[in-house]
Amino acid sequence: MAKELKELTRREENYSQWYNDLVVKAGLAENSAVRGCMVIKPYGYAIWEKMQRALDQMFKDTGHENAYFPLFIPKSFFSKEAHHVEGFAKECAVVTHYRLKNDPEGKGVIVDPDAELEEELIVRPTSETIIWNTYKNWIQSYRDLPVLCNQWANVVRWEMRTRLFLRTAEFLWQEGHTAHATREEAMEEARRMIHVYQDFAENWMGVPVIVGHKSENERFAGAEDTLTIEALMQDGKALQSGTSHFLGQNFAKAFDVQFVNREGKLDYVWATSWGVSTRLMGALIMAHSDNNGLVLPPKLAPIQVVMIPIYKGPEELAAIREKLGAIAAELKQRGISVKLDDRDNVRSGFKFAEYELKGVPVRLAMGPRDLAGGTIELVRRDTLAKETVPQEGLADRIEGLMTEIQQNIFDKALKFRESMITRVDTYDEFKRVLDEKGGFVLAHWDGTVETEVAIKEQTKATIRCIPVDAPEEEGACIYSGRPSHRRVLFARSY
Repeated sequence: MAKELKELTRREENYSQWYNDLVVKAGLAENSAVRGCMVIKPYGYAIWEKMQRALDQMFKDTGHENAYFPLFIPKSFFSKEAHHVEGFAKECAVVTHYRLKNDPEGKGVIVDPDAELEEELIVRPTSETIIWNTYKNWIQSYRDLPVLCNQWANVVRWEMRTRLFLRTAEFLWQEGHTAHATREEAMEEARRMIHVYQDFAENWMGVPVIVGHKSENERFAGAEDTLTIEALMQDGKALQSGTSHFLGQNFAKAFDVQFVNREGKLDYVWATSWGVSTRLMGALIMAHSDNNGLVLPPKLAPIQVVMIPIYKGPEELAAIREKLGAIAAELKQRGISVKLDDRDNVRSGFKFAEYELKGVPVRLAMGPRDLAGGTIELVRRDTLAKETVPQEGLADRIEGLMTEIQQNIFDKALKFRESMITRVDTYDEFKRVLDEKGGFVLAHWDGTVETEVAIKEQTKATIRCIPVDAPEEEGACIYSGRPSHRRVLFARSY
């Protein structure tokens, strides 16, 4: 493990390589035999499961139910919503045949040319089309509304340049798809769900986010409005961490989903969709971790407390193990996950480094002297502070530490984020801040796509969002000089 840590690229030397090293060496994920796809390893998947459980309960608490829809979507469905197909056409994987056969020349198997599908199937990049075709059968009257469905699934977007968790050809996510009787109800749903994501990011992941509207150019394909949560990573780049879309009646009209309203008239349904993905794993890693490895907030850590006995023989081990076992039982009663690592084939120093790398929030170590003296060594992963504390009252202390560490991780990330928000009034200042400091830049924009595209082409910075709490403020666009009514949030991003 010391060798593994030695080989962990330092964050300040090469942030991108540090991230890749950390994902692999901490046992979160690895590249698979399929180009652009990943294997999520048990430790990484345990974090994702904790995310999933928390979010799933939040969805159910807001009235949503889980369902499942097909992986394959008929190609014709994508032709029905022009903006949608334009937005996803270049990322789609297409199934054209349904059978293989042995190669007559004895070279393995080949695609059977006689097994061509009448209509090609798209491996879902997102499920709006198949779901709205289904909703047509579910909805006839206002009494059938709202429909509040979520699905946990995998999707495929054929990315050429991939990075574990952040951008892969196949990834895991949830996608909510709701149907409503009125515009106002659908818009309220879109707002509600972006704040659910904000709650999760800040109170579970410890990642502060800015909530805002995407510019028209950056909206989801087929949406009338897209809300986003934008997080800032430690290298000063932004990461879009969740989106919620008000789809208007676009998909209802494309798939002819009408209902009889309270006035007895036919109307088209109003829609939303919203989702977060395993990209959140990337945000979790990049927002908090350091040169010793992961730093995990206790709420999402698969192991919240690790116990390491330090001993010379089987008798010492037995006595220490018995004491640690009693402490572990008390912690587990309080809902704290504990691992007692009494492996005898690796040194304690190796274990210390391993659990630092894996981001375990609290490490306890006990030797014969501690056992005799009623003490134990405690190390916090967030600060690496080490102290010797009494065994008496330890469970209370650790229970309090879970809350304290969770808050400290958030506060540290928030302090960094606030220090990396810069207001600028000129284009030269804008470019200088991006190059020398990075982070979020608040600047005036004239609202046009051409200005947005020009700035992106020249600086690689995009409008991350128009913050929901952005006050009206008269000014001049940093690029064109034309009038602007509020500042928007720019950044370079993942």
